[in-house]
Amino acid sequence: MYKGDLSPREAYERLLADPSACLIDVRTDAEWAFVGVAAVDRMYRISWQRFPMMERDVDFAEKVKNAGVSVNEEIFLLCRSGVRSAAAAAALTEAGFANCYNVAEGFEGDRDESGHRGNLGGWKHAGLPWAQG
Repeated sequence: MYKGDLSPREAYERLLADPSACLIDVRTDAEWAFVGVAAVDRMYRISWQRFPMMERDVDFAEKVKNAGVSVNEEIFLLCRSGVRSAAAAAALTEAGFANCYNVAEGFEGDRDESGHRGNLGGWKHAGLPWAQG
């Protein structure tokens, strides 16, 4: 099991405090391009699933290693709402990465009463730095 769930603000503060820590955004190319990305140093875009079929990328852990991420550094995983990133954190932990955390609310948070994301929780709603893809 991965180390635990953190709020976006907690993950951001830990990224600022530890220059060796990194953020891995596990969403798809389309999400990065059209929804936006966290604007932090040491942020990697490595999809957990392959669009459009959304099957798991079985090479995910290898891609993380190839990006230069150490198995001992703190790794914060982010997706839209925290579901895919939790699965990715568990898979990286199983692959030998020791300090994986899920950003529980994700980039966009939960849906509001109108079915829209971005108003209830998430990286963007917390006012953390982000940029359009």
